[in-house]
Amino acid sequence: MLLSSTTCTALLLLLAVSVHANAGSLDSDAGALTEFRVAADRSGALASWNLSTTPSPCGVPAWRGVTCGGGRVTRLVLEGLGLSGADALRPLATLDALRVLSLKGNALSGAVPDLSPLLGLKLLFLSRNALSGEIPPSLGALYRLYRLDLSFNSLSGAVPPELSRLDRLLTLRLDSNRLTGGVDRIALPRLQDFNVSNNLLSGKIPVAMSAFPAAAFGGNAGLCGTPLPPCVETNASSTCPPAAAMAASSPSSKPSESKGKMSRGAVAAIVAADFAVVGLVAGLLFCYFWPRLSGRRSDRRHREGEKIVYSSSPYGATGAVAAAAGGAGTFERGKMVFLEGPGGGGRRFELEELLRASAEMLGKGGCGTAYKAVLDDGSVVAVKRLRDAAPGSASAGSKKEFEHQMAVLGRLRHPNVVPLNAYYYARDEKLLVYEFMPNGSLFSLLHGNRGPGRTPLHWVARMHIAAGAARGLAFIHHASRRGGSGTPKLAHGNIKSTNILIDRSGEARLADCGLAQLSGSSSSSAGYRAPEAPPSRPWASQKGDVYAFGVVLLELLTGRFPGGSDGVAAEELPRWVQSVVREEWTSEVFDLELMKDKGIEEEMVAMLQLALSCAAAEPGQRPKVAHVVRMIDEVRAASCGGASSPSRESSMDESSAVSDSPAVSEGGAVSQ
Repeated sequence: MLLSSTTCTALLLLLAVSVHANAGSLDSDAGALTEFRVAADRSGALASWNLSTTPSPCGVPAWRGVTCGGGRVTRLVLEGLGLSGADALRPLATLDALRVLSLKGNALSGAVPDLSPLLGLKLLFLSRNALSGEIPPSLGALYRLYRLDLSFNSLSGAVPPELSRLDRLLTLRLDSNRLTGGVDRIALPRLQDFNVSNNLLSGKIPVAMSAFPAAAFGGNAGLCGTPLPPCVETNASSTCPPAAAMAASSPSSKPSESKGKMSRGAVAAIVAADFAVVGLVAGLLFCYFWPRLSGRRSDRRHREGEKIVYSSSPYGATGAVAAAAGGAGTFERGKMVFLEGPGGGGRRFELEELLRASAEMLGKGGCGTAYKAVLDDGSVVAVKRLRDAAPGSASAGSKKEFEHQMAVLGRLRHPNVVPLNAYYYARDEKLLVYEFMPNGSLFSLLHGNRGPGRTPLHWVARMHIAAGAARGLAFIHHASRRGGSGTPKLAHGNIKSTNILIDRSGEARLADCGLAQLSGSSSSSAGYRAPEAPPSRPWASQKGDVYAFGVVLLELLTGRFPGGSDGVAAEELPRWVQSVVREEWTSEVFDLELMKDKGIEEEMVAMLQLALSCAAAEPGQRPKVAHVVRMIDEVRAASCGGASSPSRESSMDESSAVSDSPAVSEGGAVSQ
């Protein structure tokens, strides 16, 4: 049966009216808050919640503790106001646009209601009240929840396994209640702050939770296992076999005719079997350890023969070094060339001393292989052995061209640039000697050892690194101006998190500056390479540097590696961030580790906007690096200059800010 257009229109209007009736509104939010006030406020702490003077919770001034966004109540923070009453929380379950709910430090009693309608809730703090009953399994439906704190109440029963559905949860505080049962059914991969101490829990702590400190489990007499004392197994099943089995296996239970001495044949068979077992075990051990021992000796010989300079160099050495390198004979002796930049070029040494140095490979990249070399006096340098150069590059050109490039790079002396102190040139062997940076790279700080026990890289440290790297890049870009109008523009050419190193004082320094023109192929990693860059050949430009630095900023903000981890394909980190922002879920972009830092929402959004402008697809839309430095300094100044209250409120809506950051209204509960 076909419906007329009028009938279809009427049905659509009816459906729209029905959906609007079921959806929440600001009026329904005001009604729920008013009902909560009547049930919980006996001291007049919520006197501003007056419909006659301020008809809307989002009016001017807004109701106490209420923050709105998009015409709805999104945050309710009422801490330590003496609120009380049994089941007073129930009306709040209708605030379906709520993102943050914090009522800690009151005297609310009764059961925790079903809050499953609050599907957008990210922070739930109900600690230090008088709540009782069991933890409702319906909390497992709040899939966007970052932090859940129900500590210091009178909750009882078992921890519901449904909480394991909260795979975004960073904080779970259930301490100081009367919970029973075990903790073996809690499996939360991103959990960073966990505490179930001072309850009535029992059983063995699962291995997945053993990385948390003992204080997180203390006060539970029945809990055992790492990090608490080990569990004591009962002897009923393991050391006390049944009486029937004992009787069957006891010699005294055998018939009398079987008693007596063992025959000589049986003894011989037992001895032969023992020898066979010993021989078998010895053979297995020999087969297992011999390849490793021989491999170790081979590795030792390899390490003794491994030198940074090989016999292919026409400037090779003689004697032991040449023999270790696999060659013999006498060659023309080359020299180290030390660069005279401002501040000097570090300690001087001869090539032979470098050849004698113990070399530890630090890593391989597009430009070559990096080593840590320990000289005779114990001083340490970093040595870059350049890979074979591509035709047309400076490294493949004449010695004069290479020396000119080294002279330019040797003059780059800045607190945020790794200084090039010396080089060695031969036709087939080129070495660069840098000051050694002992504290690793930004990559290792951001992506190393993700999981329990990791020390997070907090917001202030990330901003400090970003500012230092930006200043170093600005210095490199402006170096060509100091050289005069005829000097070509200088670009770094390989900005990425592995090339941002940390020195002894914690300052960020750019490494591998200017080596893109010396490498044999495209040295920049795919995830940092600007869209306009030609594929598979050396290339560098200042606009490309800005693009790559924008990707590094996104890496700092999101915690994602732009090389393809976390489900983000290579070269797509900027596009992924833009797609998430377009969907008006800006807060989903940021690294979960930053959720511990409080009051940084505006700074994170400002840095996100700057990063996206740097990583613009069109080179002409990217800012100059000097502007980037200025913007970072302004964000840092705003962050340091503004007081950060534990319950700092933000009026930004969902499309432009992180007002639902898990760090909001945390107080001092979570340490850095």
